[in-house]
Amino acid sequence: MVARREPPPAHVCAAFGTDAASAEPLPGTGAWRCDGLVLRPVSDRAHAVWLARTLAALDVPDLRIAHPVRTTDGRWVIAGWSASRFVSGTPEHRHDAVVLTAVKLHQATAQLPRPDFLSGRTGIAAVAERIAWQEQDAELDETKGGRWFEILAPARKPVELPDQVVHGELFGNVLFDGDAPPGIVDFVPHYRPAEWGAAVAAVDAVAWGGADGELLRRWAHLPEWPQLLLRAVLFRLAFNSLHPRSTASALDGLRAAASEVSDIL
Repeated sequence: MVARREPPPAHVCAAFGTDAASAEPLPGTGAWRCDGLVLRPVSDRAHAVWLARTLAALDVPDLRIAHPVRTTDGRWVIAGWSASRFVSGTPEHRHDAVVLTAVKLHQATAQLPRPDFLSGRTGIAAVAERIAWQEQDAELDETKGGRWFEILAPARKPVELPDQVVHGELFGNVLFDGDAPPGIVDFVPHYRPAEWGAAVAAVDAVAWGGADGELLRRWAHLPEWPQLLLRAVLFRLAFNSLHPRSTASALDGLRAAASEVSDIL
């Protein structure tokens, strides 16, 4: 039986200036819409506070940012909940638009300092990222992506680009609503070259979004694109290999993406 999601408590809604009676669950998320706000449960307070402060300061032309909302006494998080303005839309397979969103977003985040909490991350995504960038070693299951990792890894060359704050999970998380600008409601921070965030989104689109290899080639004008695509697909292969619930279909998509990246190197 699936546990029932609990809505935000009345005192939390009141603290953010909204009414608990209006709370409606947002499908596919743990969030609730309350009038013009979206309330989300917080599992990582440091990330939630960083996210609120970061999105509050971002104003990117041609992007709709879900700006965070403080409580009536000025807090970003209360009783394990945060809030932001509602941004309409749903994820769509507008692959080039997602890559362009990455480029625009990361131009705006270029001067952000490195979040302190990144160094302490030990989850699968953090480990997979370090493996892809040759900062950590680990045994990868050959049947779950490790073999393709072994094939592609020797092609890594130094990347001479500065690191900055980038969003590492844009595929499936950019919202579209007709002709309105793309919407950003979250930010999964990494500290890598700006174009790596775009490369991850492009690789994900080929692996799981139905995009073909031409998507990767259309963005070849971005700096050091082949090497950043390589780091992106190695990141996903390592993640798939390490994840205990990775699936055969996910690996099939990654094989397709790895093959396309291999042709570009």
